[in-house]
Amino acid sequence: MRVIGLMSGTSYDAIEAAAADLALDADALLLRPLGHLSVPYPDDLRALIAASLPPAATTTQTVCALDSGIGQAFADAAARALRELCAGAADLVVSHGQTMHHWVEDGIVRGTLQLGQPAWIAEATGLPVVSDLRSRDVAAGGQGAPLVGMTDTLLLRALPGTPAALNLGGIANVTVVAPGADPLAFDTGPANALLDAAVRHFTDGGADHDEDGRRAAAGRVSPELLRVLLDDPYYRRPAPKTTGKEHFHLPYLERALEAVPTPAPDDVLATLTRLTAVTVADACRAHGVTELLVSGGGTRNPVLMRMIGEELPDVPVRRSDDVGLPSDAKEALAFAALGFLTVHGLPGTLPAATGARRATLLGSITPGRAPLRLPEPAARPPRLLRIVG
Repeated sequence: MRVIGLMSGTSYDAIEAAAADLALDADALLLRPLGHLSVPYPDDLRALIAASLPPAATTTQTVCALDSGIGQAFADAAARALRELCAGAADLVVSHGQTMHHWVEDGIVRGTLQLGQPAWIAEATGLPVVSDLRSRDVAAGGQGAPLVGMTDTLLLRALPGTPAALNLGGIANVTVVAPGADPLAFDTGPANALLDAAVRHFTDGGADHDEDGRRAAAGRVSPELLRVLLDDPYYRRPAPKTTGKEHFHLPYLERALEAVPTPAPDDVLATLTRLTAVTVADACRAHGVTELLVSGGGTRNPVLMRMIGEELPDVPVRRSDDVGLPSDAKEALAFAALGFLTVHGLPGTLPAATGARRATLLGSITPGRAPLRLPEPAARPPRLLRIVG
């Protein structure tokens, strides 16, 4: 089955589209990547997303405009992927949408909202669309995140020791597969969320990220600020756990800055980069990680990658590309795999990873132009993910 996966993370800088051929073979899920695209959001839509994210207030009119606008942007990305990556022939689109709110109270996820109306994608491509993948896990008592835990686990099971997969988006999440133990997946804390917010603040919107980590490299870590940031109770909560920009945003950073002598902007960026490295390393040490595969936009920040290596001197740190999974496309491919599991009647979650009462089929299906015909349900779920081709 040829599947297009669509993803926009908490950094909301672009829509990542990836295509793959997927098949079940005994206990393995075979995935052959066909390529990926990064499609920037239109400037006005990105500005509307930024203005509507927590802790900002919004209106139902804005939510409606976002749902349609994001859906149309995802539809354009899907149509490009269908044309440029699949030579016009695919079977399914899987859309994560854009997370606008992840509602967490006292460590319990009460709801999650991903916008991007799938009808636009189905209309533009003529293909069925699996969307809204997180809500079912939340309804089953899970965190709804990180959903990449399933594909990470299938991939990591082929590696020795206690491997882990780390994704560095707006939020950092890690999946750990230890011998003889249930897989564990959770958000470690911010990756780019606070960094990007700080850059936008210090440049009055002139820049939206610390390109190549240059400003962090020019700064010095503030021990006082780092100590205040690390005092957040989130880091001491047991896994599984999840967080987002509802927690880690500019007002959060501004409150921390009020509690310490004012550092220079580049020192703030150096400190925030070190914060991500320390919290990732703490999570890895706590679970005995022996190897770390990294993906996501944060892999393009050499300063962040260097700091993670410094914090984990005895753990090999490499990009997921080394095992055949393109780091820039990993999440889009992961969601393509989850949608593939859904239409084959297979669960896309691991209760030990999300905290759900049981494993569930994920998402809702929007038919394409033709009558909806699903494959025969698979006899059993895969145990391994094999990258082929």
